[in-house]
Amino acid sequence: MKLSTKGRYAVMAMVDIAQNSGGKPVPLSDIAVRQEISLSYLEQLFAKLRRGSLVDSVRGPGGGYLLARDAGEICIADIVLAVDEPIRATRCMPGQPFGCRANRSRCQTHELWEELGNQIYLYLSSVSVGDVVAQRVLGTSGLIHSQGGGPVQAAQ
Repeated sequence: MKLSTKGRYAVMAMVDIAQNSGGKPVPLSDIAVRQEISLSYLEQLFAKLRRGSLVDSVRGPGGGYLLARDAGEICIADIVLAVDEPIRATRCMPGQPFGCRANRSRCQTHELWEELGNQIYLYLSSVSVGDVVAQRVLGTSGLIHSQGGGPVQAAQ
């Protein structure tokens, strides 16, 4: 499963606002430069984030975007879903009684991939923009698993 640029860039931009706002609106052009994201692409994403009630826009000189709620109240899953990024690992649409195979059956691994999608959603729902800003999501990402099954520190 791969998260598209829509979801990743929207999260990067929301974290940027949380880090750089200081209570003042953040211009998209500033986010574009800091995050190395196309301004026109950010404009498309922020239209969706605004419709999803995740950001507020301020017009005029000194305008830009502010988080609509406290950074600790905005979960990463909400951002990803607001920009129309489905959180799933199957080819099938969630909740459908049939599968994506030609005969409408589910493949033998369907439940495996569906549960992976559920776990990803649960994880992204448990992490807020505030957690990312405060670097509270470090966990075990620096570890890899050895052949014996135990964690080993990754080479840096």
